[in-house]
Amino acid sequence: MSKQPIIAEQVDVNKKIPCEKSPEEQLAIMEAYTRAFQSTPERFAREVRCLQELYPTLFRRPLADDLILGRVDALPIGFGCVTSVGGVGHYCNFAKLSQLRETLETEAQRERVDALEHFWREHDTRTVYFRQALTDDTLGKFVDVNFPAIATARLSGMYLDYPQLMELGIGGLLQRIDQQQKLAESVKDETAVQLYHAFRDVLGILQQVIDRHIQLAADEMVNCTDTDRCQHLVLLMSELAAIRNDKPATFIQGIELSWLYSLCAGVVNYGRMDDYLGDLLVADLQAGRLTERQAIDCIRSHYRLIEARKTTVNGRVVVGGKGRRNPKNADVYCRLAIQAVEENGDTEPQFTLRIYEGMDTAIWQQALAVIGTGLTYPILYNDDVNIPAVMNAMQVAEAEAEQYVPFGCGEFVLAGRSVGTPNTCMNLLKILNISLSGGIDFWDGKEKSGGVALIQPEQITCFDDVLSNYQRLLDYYIDTTARAQALSYQVMNEQIGFLFTSLLTADCVARGKALLDGGARYLGGTNETYGNTNAADSLTAIKQVIFTEQRYSYMTLIEALKADFEGYDDLKRSLIAATKFGNDDDAADCLAVMQHQYVCNGVRDAAKRVGLDSYLVVIINNQVNTEWGRATSASADGRHKGIYMSNANNPQSGADKNGPTAMLNSLLKLDAKYHAGSVQNIKFSKGLFNTRRPLVEALMHSYFERGGPQLMVSVVGKGELEAAYQHPEKYPNLIVRVGGFSARFVNLDRDVQQEILNRTLND
Repeated sequence: MSKQPIIAEQVDVNKKIPCEKSPEEQLAIMEAYTRAFQSTPERFAREVRCLQELYPTLFRRPLADDLILGRVDALPIGFGCVTSVGGVGHYCNFAKLSQLRETLETEAQRERVDALEHFWREHDTRTVYFRQALTDDTLGKFVDVNFPAIATARLSGMYLDYPQLMELGIGGLLQRIDQQQKLAESVKDETAVQLYHAFRDVLGILQQVIDRHIQLAADEMVNCTDTDRCQHLVLLMSELAAIRNDKPATFIQGIELSWLYSLCAGVVNYGRMDDYLGDLLVADLQAGRLTERQAIDCIRSHYRLIEARKTTVNGRVVVGGKGRRNPKNADVYCRLAIQAVEENGDTEPQFTLRIYEGMDTAIWQQALAVIGTGLTYPILYNDDVNIPAVMNAMQVAEAEAEQYVPFGCGEFVLAGRSVGTPNTCMNLLKILNISLSGGIDFWDGKEKSGGVALIQPEQITCFDDVLSNYQRLLDYYIDTTARAQALSYQVMNEQIGFLFTSLLTADCVARGKALLDGGARYLGGTNETYGNTNAADSLTAIKQVIFTEQRYSYMTLIEALKADFEGYDDLKRSLIAATKFGNDDDAADCLAVMQHQYVCNGVRDAAKRVGLDSYLVVIINNQVNTEWGRATSASADGRHKGIYMSNANNPQSGADKNGPTAMLNSLLKLDAKYHAGSVQNIKFSKGLFNTRRPLVEALMHSYFERGGPQLMVSVVGKGELEAAYQHPEKYPNLIVRVGGFSARFVNLDRDVQQEILNRTLND
């Protein structure tokens, strides 16, 4: 490879590239996929046959400046793990199928689409699940925010065992499969034998995908006139040929094998890249096969491929932290990757830095410098808190806990070892409001108590009655969501092996079992909770205003909430003036802590009842805090109906009046050991962050040393968000932290923008 830098021209990835296949070609592929599904009843063989109809066919030509190859289309019908890329299991995205129908030219073609839709209305994986799970008026499908709890079937947050892929390569994996198959045959375990055959088949698909990219590179060579580009295409063909069977021996080989495998598996989070690519990178640098500039350009190209998938709340790349095999080499990748992230300036990957006492301080300073530009990356996770917390919450040894990785908006799983997809969500504020009224949701007037016996409003005599109602209803929704989580795995497992994912998840190969069929080492789930702080502040206000000060009766409060405070302005002002979480005031914080522990412990304790290794709360909040707020009635913290709820466990917008130290002190009281991840957003002005850096660092160090698990830092110019709100055309690239993900401010809904505007700016 030439040592001259290969400068990758920035690609406009703000728009999704339309499918490379024509509408007729897409229709033909989906029909072939459907026939494969219909004609093959056995789930492993069916999955293989369906995947063979998709890959390598759907892999598309590279863009002119791609230094790493691997772009794939997703059709309205296909196979996947998550809704952000296609769908779940054997999926049909009916909205996209309808859009495709409109592009077809003949009635005969449209009738073919109608036939596909008719079949998949009965067989789409999520549809099958919803048919079994949604049996009453208290649990809705994801994301029908009219319900207090929602559920879905998906396989989010799967991190593959990339180190094993680097260590064995395709050939080594095939040898391991052969060994295990012989053992299964010796004990006549037919299900395991079928699984091993399927594993071998999907690796064959991966080899075909590699061959496809060798051919794509050769095709690009035909009209290539740029010497450097031609040279790089020749290199790519050679590197791809090398990984067809052998384990990766160079940095580009490692990137290509892990990336193409990820695309085939349908996973959208990519693990501890510095850990599994660092050794290959350093070997190339030391041998002179790559310069640092060339390595950065390759990382930039790799990350632009992640950005092009537009998964929004996924696309995690994790670097840093304890438990890496070779920290020194890993830090070389980490340093170059931070620079690549800064140069790209994109919203994906969700670049995540695990920090710890004793880490390389140069990397810490480099990270702060990039955050100071306003990029929102890297996201900071504190190993010194999170590793012990994971040990406690998931009940695993330290060596396992060191492999924790956040995915999506911030949920934790163990890389290559566990399942932890959030297939359930609860709105704690809506549940509280229903309990206050004795079972009625004032949003739509419907009964949503699930048959739980609640004390009626006219019988409430003390705050303990209020708390008892709330906890009884919480217990019901915790139990309901736990059963829904377990059912999602049962339904998916009946249809799907998730073969690519199972193959690189411990201990599926060793056990001869698919991921959700007893193969995964740890089968867990997570429950996203929303409205946490609003619910806690509401409890505080009720206790203070209604029962301690006795300024208003409980029935007056209920009538005010039902009327959305119309005619109750004095009561609303009193509720707003009540002590709020986020000011380091125990009068408010103690109820937030009580609620936090009650919900987290209740969800955790439900795991064994439904057959899971773990079931844990995640306090992450993406834009759903705004979406669910639109369908939540007025609350006792003084919030009007339809208004967004506070983000994650952060203080209500504008309620933290005692400065950032007090706000962080309140957050520290919500112990991380009870859950599987939380989000702390903090916003600084550019002036404060960049001109008074020692002060900011001291604040952050104090927070982390005293138990802070995570920070997502936004640095914005004073008035910049307001200007972007008024004149979006002038700020197309302003990136903000929404909740558990970053986005361009101008692409957000107006009420989501308003919620971000109202967050406290530390200036």
